[in-house]
Amino acid sequence: MSPRKAAALRDGDQSLREHLIATAERMMAERGTAELTVRAIAREAGVADGVLYNHFADKEELLAHALRAHAEAVARPLGPLPEPGTATVEENLRAYVAHGLALHNGMLPALTGLLAKPAVLARFAALSGGGEDWNQRLLGYLRAERDLGRLAPGARVEAAASLIVGACHEPVLSILFQGQGIAHRVPLDAVDGLVATVLGGIAPR
Repeated sequence: MSPRKAAALRDGDQSLREHLIATAERMMAERGTAELTVRAIAREAGVADGVLYNHFADKEELLAHALRAHAEAVARPLGPLPEPGTATVEENLRAYVAHGLALHNGMLPALTGLLAKPAVLARFAALSGGGEDWNQRLLGYLRAERDLGRLAPGARVEAAASLIVGACHEPVLSILFQGQGIAHRVPLDAVDGLVATVLGGIAPR
């Protein structure tokens, strides 16, 4: 049975390229990337090792696409983000922070081992969804709320967005740098404190 036919039987209308990305994504989510070799991916996909190079320049390109697919899969069940002018800014920021924490928590297993693979991270960044990514949506939301007058006219929304994004990144980076277990999850009760600090600041009034 040819690799292409094997992939078609396993995944229906999925192309062989899509089959390879889906296989690498599943393995990445389960095992991280530390031990993810071309041979292991090929065996899991039911193809010969060299088949991967018919569809990707190298392993790094395949892993970048798999990481992007995994990020989209993690984000999909989290639901839509609030739109500017709806509910209150405080409620909406809670939703954005909760979404960001859940997104980063869900990505943790797949990120294991990527610190040693800067080429994969660079290619993943190049595949960015642009304005559809959570951090860009957050910045756009804050700018729109400022334009609507629901934030101070001079509000430094870029700095506020950086604080929120950094707070969601920090637990992931701490875990990866410290080599802790990938089962750790950030509690969502951190949301209220972060939102209150961003909206109220810390200086006396």
